Amino acid sequence: MQPYQTLANAFQSTLDLAQPPVAMAFCDSPPEDVSAFEGSVPAGCSFWERGASSLFVTSTADHALCGIGVHTHNLDAPSEDHGGELKSALEAMMGLDYVREDEIAKIPVLNRQAKHIVYGPLAQLPIKPDVVLLFAHAQQGLIISEAVQRVDGNTPPAMGRPACAVVPQVMNQGQAAMSLGCCGARAYMDILSDAVAMWALPGAKIERYLEEITSLAKANRTLSVFHQRRKADVANGEKPSVATSLSRAFS
Repeated sequence: MQPYQTLANAFQSTLDLAQPPVAMAFCDSPPEDVSAFEGSVPAGCSFWERGASSLFVTSTADHALCGIGVHTHNLDAPSEDHGGELKSALEAMMGLDYVREDEIAKIPVLNRQAKHIVYGPLAQLPIKPDVVLLFAHAQQGLIISEAVQRVDGNTPPAMGRPACAVVPQVMNQGQAAMSLGCCGARAYMDILSDAVAMWALPGAKIERYLEEITSLAKANRTLSVFHQRRKADVANGEKPSVATSLSRAFS
């Protein structure tokens, strides 16, 4: 059994996730027995979707078509014209008032460099993950947010464009964050549907998040029954006490 298989299975079953947890690990050399990525993608976020079903390692060159992702992940320039590509992308976005010049400096950038990134299902990861990604709808996200508050001690941020900025945000701060994605990520990734957001958890704390998620998922199920039956009782003209509604929830 892979070292993270039990954790991955627990995340998926406890939250009833449609997609398995996806892991990312930054490294200076490719791990043994992990295949190099083959092919081409239009943006680095595409690797998240592919990582839900297969394990692979990328080099900087594999990210060459994603100037924004190379920037946020602090990767070495994959080509001589990378700087020009990034500048062109940012100028186009500023021209549409999608991002403003003063906002660019506020976009998180990873505070360390690595030559390779491993992507894959958490269950298959052979090395320690730096970030674990959960694709969750609102009800699942409710439980995740409650667990994050307990572990991190504060309310997790909800981030927007660019979606890839959530990775350096989490790695630099050591705390979880939610990404609503961006128009690019939602165009490139089928699993990031209109009903789904992405949660990024620092790999060093995934056991603690899972422990709280497990407890809170159980509590949410019980309290949902409490509220549903209380709603029905009030709709029927009754005025039940909390104790009465609780007894019905546990009956």
